[in-house]
Amino acid sequence: MNKIQLPTGYLFTDDYEKGQLETLSIGDYGKHVNVKANFLGYDRPLNGVPNATCMPLSEKWVITLSTQYGCIMNCKFCDVPNVKWRGNATFDDLKKQLYSAFGLFPTVKYTERLNIHFARMGEPIFNDAVFEFAEWLAKEGKRAIKKDLGLRIEVIHPVLTTSLPRKLKDIRSRIERWTSIKNDLYNGQAGLQFSINSTNEVQRDDMFSGDSLSLRELSEIVSVLPDPVSRKYCLNFAFSTDFEINAVLLRALFDPEKFMIKITPIHNNTACRENKIETVDGYSSFAPYAKAEQELIDVGFDVLVFVPSMDEEDGLVTCGNAVLGGSELRLENNDMKIIGIKKE
Repeated sequence: MNKIQLPTGYLFTDDYEKGQLETLSIGDYGKHVNVKANFLGYDRPLNGVPNATCMPLSEKWVITLSTQYGCIMNCKFCDVPNVKWRGNATFDDLKKQLYSAFGLFPTVKYTERLNIHFARMGEPIFNDAVFEFAEWLAKEGKRAIKKDLGLRIEVIHPVLTTSLPRKLKDIRSRIERWTSIKNDLYNGQAGLQFSINSTNEVQRDDMFSGDSLSLRELSEIVSVLPDPVSRKYCLNFAFSTDFEINAVLLRALFDPEKFMIKITPIHNNTACRENKIETVDGYSSFAPYAKAEQELIDVGFDVLVFVPSMDEEDGLVTCGNAVLGGSELRLENNDMKIIGIKKE
């Protein structure tokens, strides 16, 4: 294992069945620090998020798993396509990543909430093992992890984020399958996020290299999804200054009773710098998000704006980064700052 210490936890790579995969095991600041969401009561503007100390892992633990060796989506804002393509991660690969992530913090024997993101490397909706692993976690995961590692978990919250690959012929049935996992197996305590980024289809075709469904195609698929249990389905905008967010168009295509909107800055990775994609002042001011947020609220959507700190951004914990794909750490200080975890 190649283990990289970060202010928020660890990034690590290791050898698996077909090559190397990359994983995160980190803490979280909490919504009161890095989220603006009026519907949740967090209504102050986020004029940058200062580097802070993460809450204890006993309260919230975030683990991000790679689901493929590389990625065939060729998104222009992502470094992962630089990784040699070797196919899907297996069920055992996913389990090994998870157990290794736990093992980096051996003194933690309880967590109130475990967030598992299928998001580091790869497009998870291609991989049957992702669905099987999420089902195993719901049915047997807590018991198995307690038996194998002595770690007790109160709530497991898996999140699948998809860029909606056009070439996946059974994408409708896979979205429906995850919806059932979310609503039924987890009683709503799971996430389904669709990567949108812009409502301008010319911009979307460019950033996704023509490989993502159009918004109208997505709308036709999700219009028949059941009402979400607990958490709404999420339309995710990694927002660049040049991208468009047309609230009226989104309202015409997606029901605010079923869908919420999440906005984050686009991340400062190698691909974004090379392709001149950036959120100007997105890490220091709320101004880049204010107009879109208000227009979306005005047409009825719940809107959550998430802004990472520079410790998180420079530590490569944000989406679109991969050290295996050439992303470069930019941290001046990697001292870990998690309550209850001693510095190495």
